[in-house]
Amino acid sequence: MRNTVKLTTAVLAAGALTFGLSACGSSGSASDTSGPLVVAASPTPHAEILNYVKEHLAKKAGLDLEVKEFSDYTTQNPATEDGSVDANYFQNQPYLDDFNKKRGTHIVPVVTVHLEPLGLYSHKVKSADALKSGATIAVPNDSVNEARALKLLHTNGIITLKDGVGNEATPADITKNPKNLKFKELEAAQTPRSLDDVDAAVVNGNYAIEADLKPASDALVLESAKNNPYGNFLAVKDGNEDDPRVKKLAKLLTSAEVKKFIEDKYAGSVIASF
Repeated sequence: MRNTVKLTTAVLAAGALTFGLSACGSSGSASDTSGPLVVAASPTPHAEILNYVKEHLAKKAGLDLEVKEFSDYTTQNPATEDGSVDANYFQNQPYLDDFNKKRGTHIVPVVTVHLEPLGLYSHKVKSADALKSGATIAVPNDSVNEARALKLLHTNGIITLKDGVGNEATPADITKNPKNLKFKELEAAQTPRSLDDVDAAVVNGNYAIEADLKPASDALVLESAKNNPYGNFLAVKDGNEDDPRVKKLAKLLTSAEVKKFIEDKYAGSVIASF
């Protein structure tokens, strides 16, 4: 039986308040390692992978693991920073770098586990070439994932971005837009829900899977896994990397059993990165 804890809005709000009160504390303080390891995670695939570990591998390894599901990206790093959770598993390095810089958090990666290829999806056309002039494309509104979405479109010849724009790209950095596409910026979790209202949407892999989209077959265009910097990792507050519970979980998350679970369950929509 899964013992995943789903956080209510009230709990998330309380966590945000706690973060506001405690964010001025110094980084690097070690957490209490005597209790269960509490890990924040996005529901799919992160919490599913963690729950596989919890149900099949953790007990034998002597790890007491508790998984808390968070429905959006923005609350997991603050919860890890203020000690509401011990670790999180949901993000990639460009996102973390941007978050730490803007929010003053001190979160660091421990081990990379998987990649969720970003894809362009549509309920209205069957190929990117079929997008009409003036079509509206939904993209994530956080800076890193918006840049990632625009780079996906650039790589596939749909738009052209300014040279060297990197992970800060916005629609203002588009230099060529032959179809005169319009961009609707939404929270990442909302992009798959927008598919009936826009012509296409760039959707993060975890949200695509939650929406019953199959990235490997449904995406009009899909990120390549080759040399991809967007692998998702287990992360902790700086100073907690040597927590023995964290080390146990890192080893389990990169085990042959987890790799097979990812391959069998996600059939290429999620790719093991180890």
